[in-house]
Amino acid sequence: MESVARKIVRRLREAGHQALFAGGCVRDSLMGKTPHDFDIATSARPGQVQALFPRTIAVGAQFGVILVVEEGRDYQVATFRSDGTYLDGRHPRSVSFTTPEGDARRRDFTINGLFYDPIEGKVLDFVGGREDLETRTLRAIGNPAERFAEDKLRLLRAVRFATVLDFTIEADTWDALCAAAETIHDVSAERIRDELVKIFASPQRLRGFDLLDASGLMEEILPEIEPLRGCEQPPDFHPEGDVFVHTRLMLALLPRDASVLLVLATLFHDLGKPPTMERDHTGRIRFSGHESVSAQMTEKIMRRLRFSNEEIEATTAMVQNHMVFKDVQNMRVSRLKRFLARPTFDDELELHRVDCLASHGNLDNYEFLKRRDEDLANEPLIPPPLVTGHDLIALGWKPGPKFKTILEAVQVRQLEGILRTREEAISWVEKEFTATPLD
Repeated sequence: MESVARKIVRRLREAGHQALFAGGCVRDSLMGKTPHDFDIATSARPGQVQALFPRTIAVGAQFGVILVVEEGRDYQVATFRSDGTYLDGRHPRSVSFTTPEGDARRRDFTINGLFYDPIEGKVLDFVGGREDLETRTLRAIGNPAERFAEDKLRLLRAVRFATVLDFTIEADTWDALCAAAETIHDVSAERIRDELVKIFASPQRLRGFDLLDASGLMEEILPEIEPLRGCEQPPDFHPEGDVFVHTRLMLALLPRDASVLLVLATLFHDLGKPPTMERDHTGRIRFSGHESVSAQMTEKIMRRLRFSNEEIEATTAMVQNHMVFKDVQNMRVSRLKRFLARPTFDDELELHRVDCLASHGNLDNYEFLKRRDEDLANEPLIPPPLVTGHDLIALGWKPGPKFKTILEAVQVRQLEGILRTREEAISWVEKEFTATPLD
């Protein structure tokens, strides 16, 4: 990838244009990380770039941005530019082409304003980005309030970079971020979602959670989290404190590679506690049905943030089922097998583990399920059915609602090990249901 990017730079230079690696790839390389992609900044105008390469896509020619397609990959080639007035909190009304220094000064943070000359092997730093990399500081270029006012997405990008890179946000930049938090609504839900996903996908997600909370962005984007603070819980089951403290502890206990959907289920699993909280006649705190309310709130939030139906379904299932784990040791074998076979079971089990560790610490049900999962590892949890609707029709019965009842009854006995062959199953069906005709 880098070798192809170098070829693009060389081709631009041979045509008499300036061309440099720009932004994140320079930052990552200087930090000893492998860049995910290589962006190129150049003095060539969009039309000149298109004339030099056989395959290009004009994704933002009005902003000087062209994609050059080489060896099956897209490389962003952008003309050095400075931005005019921002009217919508995301995009400049106009741009003017400029120098590398002018281009650097219109960018968001100093660590993203670096250029690298791959031909001469030199870093060009017009904004103090190298020093901030060395001190692990995230600093806005120029006036922080102006940078955030230009593009409100930078508010979340600041949290994301500070989270993923484990950098400290410089004081003036932080103050400006907090002051502008309420303007994040100028950004589309899809863009907000994408930044949240990157924050919560990071092993440093707890730091991201704390920055979102402290900055005021959490209250703007996920206002449902705030009521968790101060929501009391029964101390015998939750000696750690309120629901907010419990949720934060769970985030800290998640594995580094936890899926984003598991992180979201962790964040949302107890959202229903504040609206369902009540005290019985003894003064004991109860949250009856909070898992269902939490699942409803989870769906509403994820639809608001434009997650896919598949992602919403998986996350709400985890939230809805997180209280079922208390009953697993008393489940019939058939129900337990169905529970283990759920597509979200692995994440649900991890959610249960951290839920326990962040509260009472009792992992009996978790360890029981791990043992049962291992015991059943060599056989399909849900084997092919012994009897189908076609078999019932062959017995002379007409299809109807009763078919579902019969097939489910057969499956339960199959999972329990009572019925083992097709012949046994058909014989059982004839015996049990012939007395009550289906038609």
